[in-house]
Amino acid sequence: MRSISVFCLLVLLGICCTTFGAVPTDASDSRELLDRGVVARPTADGKVYVGWRLLESDPDALAFNVYRRTGDAAAVKLNTRPIQRTTDFLDDAAEKGKEHAWFVRPVVAELLGPPSREAKAVADGKDPGYISIPLQGDYTFQKVGIADLDDDRRYDFVIKQPNANIDPWYKYWKPAQETYKLEAYRHDGKFLWRHDLGWAIERGIWYSPYVVYDLDGDGKAEVAVKTGEGDPRDPDGKVTSGPEYLTILDGQTGRPITRVDWPSREGFKDPHAYNYFCRNQLGVAYLDGKTPSLIVERGTYNIIKVVAYQLRGGKLHPQWRWDNTDEDRKYWGQGAHWMHAADVDGDGRDEVLLGSAVLDHDGKALWSTGLGHPDHCYVGDIDPGRPGLEIYYGIEPGQAKNTMCLVDAKTGRILWGHQEPTRHIHSSGLCSDIDPAQPGSECYSGERDFKDQRWLRDCQGRVLSTDDLGGLAPRAAYWDADPQRELLIGGRILNYGESRDRSLPPKVEGHIAAVADVLGDWREEVITSVPGELRIYTTTIPATDRRACLMQDPIYRIDVVCAAMGYFQVPMTSYDLATGGK
Repeated sequence: MRSISVFCLLVLLGICCTTFGAVPTDASDSRELLDRGVVARPTADGKVYVGWRLLESDPDALAFNVYRRTGDAAAVKLNTRPIQRTTDFLDDAAEKGKEHAWFVRPVVAELLGPPSREAKAVADGKDPGYISIPLQGDYTFQKVGIADLDDDRRYDFVIKQPNANIDPWYKYWKPAQETYKLEAYRHDGKFLWRHDLGWAIERGIWYSPYVVYDLDGDGKAEVAVKTGEGDPRDPDGKVTSGPEYLTILDGQTGRPITRVDWPSREGFKDPHAYNYFCRNQLGVAYLDGKTPSLIVERGTYNIIKVVAYQLRGGKLHPQWRWDNTDEDRKYWGQGAHWMHAADVDGDGRDEVLLGSAVLDHDGKALWSTGLGHPDHCYVGDIDPGRPGLEIYYGIEPGQAKNTMCLVDAKTGRILWGHQEPTRHIHSSGLCSDIDPAQPGSECYSGERDFKDQRWLRDCQGRVLSTDDLGGLAPRAAYWDADPQRELLIGGRILNYGESRDRSLPPKVEGHIAAVADVLGDWREEVITSVPGELRIYTTTIPATDRRACLMQDPIYRIDVVCAAMGYFQVPMTSYDLATGGK
């Protein structure tokens, strides 16, 4: 073997530390660490697809060797040359009917790094397209939090079950028939714990926000959740009084670590105050650019209260508080059904996107469009032809114009907008690059009350289609080998514009709870709930290029965190996949 330069040796040592979870050089930056996330799945033609992660810290020169182990025999290297173009491999020589294990080793200038963890599969051509995690009973779940609970650099899951929802609006509200439970499962399916939220938390997404993330930087994620005490329901079954808390649960055991009061119900005096004060959300933001903060919000449609905390030494420490009672009226009723965090002004620190209004990292009002409550809002590099980030809005209340619009994320300036009146733009919409013929991401929204009124626009506001894309909340995922997302419609995975008869495998069953890059290379997994089971659908289509794990993109990671509460929206990225970035 030829001699190894000091540079290459240092690079490889850095790779080893990243792969096996050594403390980062900058100990004050508490971003999570990941392993290679190797996945092995049999394909329908008897081969085995193997995929693994490229990490943000990996140098461009890094390549990989792929190995297969059968039983106690020595592992066999499968590639003739180190693999550098992609982070996947199709094994067509594994003996049929036997279980094998696959792993990878990084290579720099012929110097081998340590082996990854192994992934096992049987080359039998019978893969259903998903990995199954059995639940503790024949129930479904509504939400899933994705994080590393035990510091092994692999993603685990905290679900909220059952999949049932009550809305606080008086026309939709009904008494809860049972309580929500949080349940934690390791990546390998091992059940860890259950926490019953009790009767103080009604069974709806707005009563029961939770997020799962490593808040104190010890490598183990905590669970932050809204809780109460006892059974404070009134004769109708509503919870309008009693203590409310932000509680932190230990991610490995489910035991409470600490708690503080939730922002109070005080000040909501409208005849429909119950509907307004029952709108609660949670989020995570890097307000100082290095350390995660919890963002706690109460209110959406008029009064909005926000508190930021950091978890240090097992206690929640407040950083700032904000409410809109003393702000200009353009900050009233601007809340969304989702919370985002992104560095919109380029100062290295996250801002908090409440909806049509944005708070600076220090908790001061930054800007508001004054357009009102958006049923959906997406932040990312939507238009790669202009600098900075953009936000796409679907504004629910009817008005004369701009209920669908793209704004500059730094200033809130409207870049383009719908120039006709609308009545009720509804649900999650979609913002994703789905059309390879157009630059950037496409933006889709529709009217709730008129099924023939749908609009798909390019990133510069030109209407591409008025056809229904798959309801008012179509989902999408990076699934095949190109940098466009595929649509998830009726259990089928479809390229935009193609017939449902030409769907990609497999057929996706169940309630889609999350879309996220949790395994293998940069393509996404689709996590669904079917009775008694959590399913992780993962692609076996060979890639044509490689890029860093999407979960290491700051906007994408926090979008996945926030997907455990509120309306589900597919996560965005801080760069356009088709034109730049790893």
